[in-house]
Amino acid sequence: MISKIGFKLTLILTFLSIFQIFGQQKVFVGDPDTAFEKARELAFNNHRKQAQDSLVFILTKYPDYHDIRSFLASTYYWDGDYKNAKIEFSYILEKNKQRKGDWIGAINNDLSADTPFSALDLAENALQYFPNDAEILYLKAKAQENSNNPEDAFSTLDLILAQNPNDQKAIDYKKNLTNTLSYNTIGIKSSVDLYSGTFDPMQYYTLNYSRKTKYGSITGKLNFSRRFNDNGAQFEVDMYPKITKGLYAYVNLGFSNSYLYPDVRYGGELYKSLPKSFEASLGFRALKYNTTTTIYTGSVGWYTGNSYWSFRPYLTPGDSGTSKSGVLNYRKYRSDADNYFSISAGMGFSPEFERFSLAGNEDAIIKLKSQKLNAGYYFTSSDKQNAWGILFGVAHQEISFKPGSYFWIYSIGLNWDLKFR
Repeated sequence: MISKIGFKLTLILTFLSIFQIFGQQKVFVGDPDTAFEKARELAFNNHRKQAQDSLVFILTKYPDYHDIRSFLASTYYWDGDYKNAKIEFSYILEKNKQRKGDWIGAINNDLSADTPFSALDLAENALQYFPNDAEILYLKAKAQENSNNPEDAFSTLDLILAQNPNDQKAIDYKKNLTNTLSYNTIGIKSSVDLYSGTFDPMQYYTLNYSRKTKYGSITGKLNFSRRFNDNGAQFEVDMYPKITKGLYAYVNLGFSNSYLYPDVRYGGELYKSLPKSFEASLGFRALKYNTTTTIYTGSVGWYTGNSYWSFRPYLTPGDSGTSKSGVLNYRKYRSDADNYFSISAGMGFSPEFERFSLAGNEDAIIKLKSQKLNAGYYFTSSDKQNAWGILFGVAHQEISFKPGSYFWIYSIGLNWDLKFR
């Protein structure tokens, strides 16, 4: 520990001595290589500002010492000072177009600064001097994707793989991009609820088709269930329109001619991204049986690392008061958003899930007491085209016609989705 502190003090004293000697001078005097090495040591020992001051001072005498200017640009980039990093990289590339490392640094700087069109322009210029270079082509693909041209990025990755079919970095990127370009998804969901008493097993099935558009995604669903020794079907449409950056909506509309589902259901919700990786929403659901039951809901979500937490309450007004329920959900992501483990716990009955028909008995059923625990595991094939889900759940549910008495409900579900372009 003492030696480490002594080393840092030596670096700081060296830096101070440089400016003590040349403090009255406007132009650096001395050995630039020695001063450069000392500045590098400062930068790598958490004294970045002192290192930058030293590098700038050296450049007053040696403005075309490109290794020094390149390192200065890199320190700005590490600090998130993308504007000054761009100035330094531009100076170098204006003087010397053959410095591949600085082309790469400049492109990465623009990508990090969220200026993908500028990054794409740099990449195309760099390829004039380094034709078909895999590193630059890879960055060009990232710039194309970030500028909303994923199809072009896909073609650029093909150029890399045509030269080297075993380029693992390009292979992995292409797999992820294939998932992005899979605008269409068809899927099947099935589940069964097993009751500890009173009711026979209830079966649920959903056939869905989704399409991504530049305005948001839209999903058509055909729901079918066998409950109370009867069959019923429902058609639904879910939409997630994009409004502006960080703001999107959820819109739902469904119809059925079976008493197992509401005659009409509809709803809407607004989602807003917030600072510190939070997201919040506010909306409602409406279910029309003999009368219309309106459910007010919202959510608060938080992304932290590879984890996601969310809480969603439900408030359902009725003649005898307002029913309250809520669900706390946790997800642990693996490689991407389609690969994760989830667990959720909830209390209270929400008619949105329609475990029972509300027809003629809305006010009594929404007051039911309930506790539930669910777990799911979701994973994809190596090419990301196929996605599966396995779900397990248990609920302790009050019996609607026998208040104060409960039964257990054990749920098992399977999902499968196929993505294609």
